[in-house]
This record gives sequence, C-alpha cells and structure tokens, in this order.
Amino acid sequence: MQQTFRLVIEYDGTDYHGWQRQNDVRTVQETIEAALERITCQSPALTASGRTDRGVHAQNQVAHFSVETGLSPQTLRKGLNALTPEDIVIKECQPVPDTFHARRGVSSKIYDYHIFNHHMPTALFRRYSWHIRKKLDLDAMRQGMAYLHGTHDFSAFEAAGSDRSHPVRTIFNAEIVSKEEGKHVILSLEGNGFLRCMVRNIVGTLIEVGLGKRTAQNVHEVLKSLDRSKAGETAPPRGLFLRSVKYDTESHPDPLTLFLALG
Repeated sequence: MQQTFRLVIEYDGTDYHGWQRQNDVRTVQETIEAALERITCQSPALTASGRTDRGVHAQNQVAHFSVETGLSPQTLRKGLNALTPEDIVIKECQPVPDTFHARRGVSSKIYDYHIFNHHMPTALFRRYSWHIRKKLDLDAMRQGMAYLHGTHDFSAFEAAGSDRSHPVRTIFNAEIVSKEEGKHVILSLEGNGFLRCMVRNIVGTLIEVGLGKRTAQNVHEVLKSLDRSKAGETAPPRGLFLRSVKYDTESHPDPLTLFLALG
C-alpha cells in the first residue's frame, strides 16, 4: 500500500552542495534518498519545501515522499537516522494525506541569519555565523529593514540564475535580535517565499548600513531600483538557517535555535 510521509529535517549544510540533488556532488536530498532506498528497496523521490544553497543550514526543513511500505513512521525515522550522517537528523516522520505537498502548500518560511559581532573571532561558532569585527549600529539596521515589510519586487536582492516565475514576494515579519551584550546578532525574515540568495543579499546590504557605509534610507532606494548592483555583497552561507516552514492549515511554534548556548 502506497503511503505519503512528511519529514521534518535538521541539517548542518557545511559539507553539502545544498539541498537539491546534483550530479557528482554531495547534497542533502541525495543523502536522505539513498537511505530511503536502503530501507524500502525502492527509489522514492523526496520533495522539500524549497532548496537551500550550498553551506546553508536548516533547523526544520519539511519534505515529503511516497512509498509502498508496511513500516511504521517511527521505524522509518529511526532507520533514516541510523543510515544518514550525524549532520542530518530526521526530527519527525508522519503519515499525511496524498494531497499534502511540501512545497506547494507553504504559507510562509522563516530564515534566521546569525552574526558574531565582536573584535575577537569565535572558534566554536565559526561554521554557523558571519564574524563582523566592527560594532554594528543595530538601530540603523532596523530602520533599513523596515523598508522590506510588505509586498515588493525584490529583484535588487536576487542572485542571477534564478528559475522563479516572478520576483514579487511578501515579507510578513522582519526583526533583529541582539544577545549576549550584542555579540550575537540574529536577523530574521518571514515571507511567503524567497528569491535565490535573497536573504543573504539583504543581510549583506543591512551590514553595510550597520557599518555606516550606507544609510537606512538607501535600503528603500535599492529596493525600488530593482538593480542587484545597487545592493550590498552577498553574506556568506554559513550564517543562514531555515528555521521554520508554515502551512495554511497549521500553526507551528517557534523552535529553539541552535544558538541557545550563546543566549
């Protein structure tokens, strides 16, 4: 009997070439699908809520697959965790109706970008944050971030090579949280979708605001320009986490972040 299962996945993207399966490189999708094939003796395709780029992490990526099996969700979850590397963890495995689709049913996603803002670098969290030595002006960054709220054409923050149908996205929430006396800064964006490298390009631009290289008002000017060359550099992938994926029929509480030890 064919069943559809929904997975909630946590992964450290450092050693992967992103989520999506590609030829001759290691990806998260390919790694989990290989484990599924060993467990089920079939080749189910795994569909995620969306791609993450090379080096980007996820705390709660959602994916689904369909397979003919009599195995329980608990057995599948335990088997997958036994057969995947330690940098991938299947947090949940649940049966869902065949109508469930991990990508098409998404109402919003939350991305967090982590910055270590201190004159000394961090050894423990260097793989999970962008080290900025100079003190950031968080108030100015918040003013710049406020221009991103609402529905806009985000072409100015889109990387080349995107396969989207249009560049219009809606940002529902945008905030900056500071922890540990300002050393740990988190930029969070919740939207109905994100263009290729959109979050990292926004972060790179806001960092320039925080460093005094551009004004908060300039973020609005960049947004309206629709010109990628007007925005800042692309922030490195290591600081970016897919925190949560929400669906129209569900409400998910915010999960604990990977950086509780810094809080």
